[in-house]
Amino acid sequence: MNKEKEEISAIHPAVAPLCYLLGKWKGEGEGGYSTINSFRYGEQLHFSHPAPGKPVIAYSHNTWKLDSGLPMHSESGYWRPKHDGSVEVVIAQSTGLAEVLMGTHSAEDIVIKRQSQVVANASKVREISRVYEMVNGELHYVVQMATNLTALQPHLKAVLKKLP
Repeated sequence: MNKEKEEISAIHPAVAPLCYLLGKWKGEGEGGYSTINSFRYGEQLHFSHPAPGKPVIAYSHNTWKLDSGLPMHSESGYWRPKHDGSVEVVIAQSTGLAEVLMGTHSAEDIVIKRQSQVVANASKVREISRVYEMVNGELHYVVQMATNLTALQPHLKAVLKKLP
């Protein structure tokens, strides 16, 4: 058996519907909020399947200022897809904020929707929503956020291309 076939067969069945995410993605995004100025950024996401016998995807996300290349934000965590189309996600951000999200994934529509169940160690953020969608081979995502003073509203959006 060649290496590529071994890697495909090593993917846990619960991870298989999301295997298109595996690898590195890079692109640009834009952010803003009713309480801050708009901004643009570069970013890279990395999805891996570190334990083929387990239904888990490791996730890391790094952003930087486009003009200087200086780091802006990073987060990492784990996605646990389930056979019923649900997905559990745990994310730790470099700011100390932690998220526990529940959502759904659809292999047919190639869309992943997640809503926060817990936002911990956040003095102002009370809710986060994340939607990832494949469009013409590109990974699009939108993050919405609610604070103690604002309702759920757009915060970040980006378009990423898969790296070879």
